[in-house]
Amino acid sequence: MYRLEEIPIFSALGQNYLTELQEHIRLKRYTKESIVFYEGDTSEYLHILMEGSVKLYKTSPKGTQIQINRFSAPGLIAEYAIFEKEAFPATCEFVTDGCIGLLHFDKLYELLNQPEFSLELLKSLTGKVSLLSALVHKETILSSEAKVADLMLKKVTIFNRLKNNEIASILNLTPETFSRILTKMKKEGIVKIENHKLIILNEEALFAIIENNTIKNCTNCLASFKAKIGYEE
Repeated sequence: MYRLEEIPIFSALGQNYLTELQEHIRLKRYTKESIVFYEGDTSEYLHILMEGSVKLYKTSPKGTQIQINRFSAPGLIAEYAIFEKEAFPATCEFVTDGCIGLLHFDKLYELLNQPEFSLELLKSLTGKVSLLSALVHKETILSSEAKVADLMLKKVTIFNRLKNNEIASILNLTPETFSRILTKMKKEGIVKIENHKLIILNEEALFAIIENNTIKNCTNCLASFKAKIGYEE
């Protein structure tokens, strides 16, 4: 389990603040596939991922999971909803065994008087906005092939750690579509699988797939994406 000072938002705090925080944090353990909270739930606690990995996803009206993000400890989960006193915008589920630290919102108000803490929180929220922006770009602009190529270039290690159906879920593709694209890339000599590891043979070809991407056939892609995830203004 990570120590509190290893959580990015708390790393700049002095030991006296860390000790005070630790006294107010309640630890809760989870097993794989346990739900931390559901989309639409509310909470008075900041959720700190101290051990394990989780995924955040929305559920479409048809019951399809649309994965927004997947990340590992250490870090914060859905802190924007807590500070805005809003319902969680997505469901959070553990993909491994893990642990969450719960810090009551009243204590956060005290911490916000500390400049170091406020700055770290701002950085965390900005990072989450960037993630959402990237998700919108991928879902509304990139084709299925370009999404796979983009992930290969940015995080090839994911292909060596996760199963194909898990990678397909991250990219919001069906397992069949992902398998078809991967097979095609192997046949064209762009990648190969050796000792259960993905090896990129032609990096330029991956960049070309992204560069030559065709925009999806929709008159308003952003509106289409919002409707898909059930977003209401």
